[in-house]
Amino acid sequence: MFTTRPELLGTFGATASTHWLSAVTGMGVLERGGNAFDAAATMGFVQQVVEPHRNGPGGEVPILFRQAGTDGVRAISGQGPAPAAATVERYRGLGLDLIPGTGFLAATIPGPFDAWMLLIRDRGTLPLRTILEPAIALAEKGYPMIPRLANAIAKVAETFKTDWPTSAALYLPGGKAPAPNSYFRNPALARTFRRLVEEGEAAGGDRVRQIEAARRAWSQGFVAEAIDRFVRAPVKDTSGRAHAGLITADDLGRWQAREEAPVAYDYGRYTVAKCGPWSQGPVFLQQLALLSGDDLARLDPNGAEFVHLVVEATKLAFADRNAYYGDPDFVDVPLPHLLSDAYNRERRKRIGENASLDTPPGAVSGYQPNVAKLVRGPDITLEPRWRAAMPGDTCHLDVVDRHGNMVAATPSGGWLPSSPVIPELGFPLGTRGQIFSLDPAHPNALAPGKRPRTTLTPSFALRDGRPYMVFGTPGGDQQDQWSLVMFLRHVHHGMNLQQAIDAPAFHTSHFESSFWPRGADPGKVQVEGRFGEAVIKDLERRGHHVETVDDWSEGNLSAIACDGEMLRAGANPRYMEGYAVAR
Repeated sequence: MFTTRPELLGTFGATASTHWLSAVTGMGVLERGGNAFDAAATMGFVQQVVEPHRNGPGGEVPILFRQAGTDGVRAISGQGPAPAAATVERYRGLGLDLIPGTGFLAATIPGPFDAWMLLIRDRGTLPLRTILEPAIALAEKGYPMIPRLANAIAKVAETFKTDWPTSAALYLPGGKAPAPNSYFRNPALARTFRRLVEEGEAAGGDRVRQIEAARRAWSQGFVAEAIDRFVRAPVKDTSGRAHAGLITADDLGRWQAREEAPVAYDYGRYTVAKCGPWSQGPVFLQQLALLSGDDLARLDPNGAEFVHLVVEATKLAFADRNAYYGDPDFVDVPLPHLLSDAYNRERRKRIGENASLDTPPGAVSGYQPNVAKLVRGPDITLEPRWRAAMPGDTCHLDVVDRHGNMVAATPSGGWLPSSPVIPELGFPLGTRGQIFSLDPAHPNALAPGKRPRTTLTPSFALRDGRPYMVFGTPGGDQQDQWSLVMFLRHVHHGMNLQQAIDAPAFHTSHFESSFWPRGADPGKVQVEGRFGEAVIKDLERRGHHVETVDDWSEGNLSAIACDGEMLRAGANPRYMEGYAVAR
């Protein structure tokens, strides 16, 4: 089978990312003696510089990892919660039915910096300066602006000029959007990272003490203070009105990233681990549970029957996500039941020969499924320039080192179309809070200190009980669709990682979107044109509303697998940005 690039092989280490500069920087860390945790953090900070349309320091990151010599996979929740002042009553009092998709009201507490610091404090080996130096150099000296970043800036240039002048000052040099592949610098972000290093080093020579000092400088020092000051002045958002922010320095000072156990499901030889129901990760596991009764190996992985079966299982799992998921610190999510074989055997009976256009959540004894009934009120503006700001994007990274340490992370949020740039810091806040419901009875209802049910969802798989693969993709609600299809093709159809990534992709937008303005397209399936006319006609015959999209447009996957002593790596050729490195 032809692939756009080879599946890479190595024994020393492998990195993969949505941006080549992140991947090669990570390999550089491994070659200088750092481990996978050092490399992952360094890659994450580089992504904040070179992929600001996809993520930034003001966003969030969930991390899955396994440390060599220890039992089990662990997760770090770098998803910041809602501010203390963020209540349903407060937002309803502003006349809102939905939390705006841009601006200050959607901001949760920034999570990536503390999450990466927690990872390297406990499991890394390199000094803080070494971790941040590559990002500082790229922000200070410049980097080539990938075409998708330049296009993202051009789409929101009008908003920057009219409503967000601090973003215009940074991203519209000379009053114009930068040209694709032009050189770009972010000196303010370089100064922020440099000051965090300097305040860390002022605590003394001990590596852990420096990391803890940098965490304080972020959450209780100059970063928190700059955020607090900046959000006091109202800015316009997708509601069509200007709002001040609710986040404060005290909010940042009270929160820290934390390590926790993931959720797992056994699927034949494989055990897949995902973050808990504060993410959408368990829908991947429920899709596996729904598909476990079928012999997928008998199906053409690029055929209509395979697409139909996966799409119908996806509809069922996402219906349960929208009805039951929320931060388990605040709500009781019936996850053991939703992932049980008995429950999914019953749910599987809803999958027929024809596409479902109405997919309700399943019934769980003792629980009342809550399907949000959203009112399209006057807070929704249809101004094209605000539509252009939605949605943002996400990035992903994977690392495996020669010791057997493994990391998968999906950084996102704080992207440049989300919120105005804080000039002293060089980055905007995130908007993950838009995922909250303003229905107080919903499990994902907004509440102070609560995590929104994020779409971010890295993946970790074991094979025969041994750590095997880290993988993931950007894509919002599509993340656990594109990742699933890649996994199934690898597991059932013998495709290597690059073949599974390159193969024609698809997804459904049948269910309500997680993002403003929360639309849904019942029955809609988007397929790459490479599937061909016969497959598309067969799907339409089954009742799917098929939209054919560009041949190479679905997904941005990367993956690394440990096959005995051999490491195998692959990355997405779409958009000509992602890369894997192995040696």
